[in-house]
Amino acid sequence: QVQLVESGGGLVQPGGSLRLSCAASGFTFHYYVMKWYRQTPGKEREFIAGVTRDGGVKKYAESVKGRFTVSRDNRRKTVSLQMNSLKFEDTAVYYCKAEAVGGNSAYWGQGTQVTVAS
Repeated sequence: QVQLVESGGGLVQPGGSLRLSCAASGFTFHYYVMKWYRQTPGKEREFIAGVTRDGGVKKYAESVKGRFTVSRDNRRKTVSLQMNSLKFEDTAVYYCKAEAVGGNSAYWGQGTQVTVAS
């Protein structure tokens, strides 16, 4: 059974940090590009960060570049998102996604809430 389980969300003050983790099981983790998305009510899910299968290439949305860092551990089958200098507008539900090269299969986690508030 394929599972992606996010954790690490919560309430943080502006300027603070959180580290999200996503634990994978039920599929061959290192075959998949891993991505993070976020979504706020009434808006489409937006891409935040992605990392290639070997961890060698990382991409970020402009809105988080320089503040967020994505990493993966293929032995532990996890992908993480270190979020620093958080802003009010980072408040969202954060999802991890596993995406096969070529796009013929993809899996989503259930999401974890991040709230930035003073």
